[in-house]
Amino acid sequence: MYDEDHRLDRMEALRLWTVGSSWFSTEQGSKGSIVPGQLADVAVLSADYFSVAEEEIKNLESVLTIVGGKAVYASQEFSDLAPPLPSVLPEWSPVAAYGGYFKPATAPVVACSALPHSHAVEQTPGGFGCLCWAF
Repeated sequence: MYDEDHRLDRMEALRLWTVGSSWFSTEQGSKGSIVPGQLADVAVLSADYFSVAEEEIKNLESVLTIVGGKAVYASQEFSDLAPPLPSVLPEWSPVAAYGGYFKPATAPVVACSALPHSHAVEQTPGGFGCLCWAF
């Protein structure tokens, strides 16, 4: 989206996300760095932030999140550390029916029923699927 000379390098982006966020929330000195005396809130990512291709950074996700010294989220190889999920509130929330929040999925490629072509279609309960017919 931006020219190379108008982008932050990875280290600066991470510094602003961590130490910079602690300044913004007026918690500098108590969080934002992994040093003695600061809170030990940590997220273990699904891949190495510093070595993945730039276009893959957006696909990184936490596989272990520790807040206040306790695991609050765990998946993949850390799933045995996962705490029990809290009750969904409000009870009518779509999270209760669909089992969680957004996670990228690969949509199946199907034949379009409106036009003679095939493409990936998001299949959702009660959804319209392909909207080619609308155009």
